[in-house]
Amino acid sequence: MGSRDADIDFTFNRPATVHALLDALAATGWSAVGPVGHVEYMVDDGEDAYEWYDSTPGHLDEALVVPDATANLPYTVALDVHHSEARTGGMLMLHAGRTDASFVPDIDRRLIPGAPEFTDPAWYLHALVPALITAGLKGYEAREVRY
Repeated sequence: MGSRDADIDFTFNRPATVHALLDALAATGWSAVGPVGHVEYMVDDGEDAYEWYDSTPGHLDEALVVPDATANLPYTVALDVHHSEARTGGMLMLHAGRTDASFVPDIDRRLIPGAPEFTDPAWYLHALVPALITAGLKGYEAREVRY
């Protein structure tokens, strides 16, 4: 039967930061605070050993300093983002150089009505793109892959 993965890749006109993208997304209902009141973020150590960290909402600004630190610019970093009203979310990854990012809808993934084996990319695009335009969004590519 296999499994399915979906993601949306974004390209920006200029390097972005986790903090700037979160600020843009917050204006449209997204948050770094998950349903259980935690903030989760990741930094790649350069050898594809992704290290996840857990923080609290009261320490969000300090938590965002880690993925945006100059020392981490050559590495992939990520932040879990949640849309509390829609009750969905995913992992927002910024790649080395910070002009490319990916969103992986892996938290209560939205599905296409009538075809529940497929992710609903239109919902995510409508929820993400308008906000990311304010952060310099240049383009995107959405895909779903079956393994």
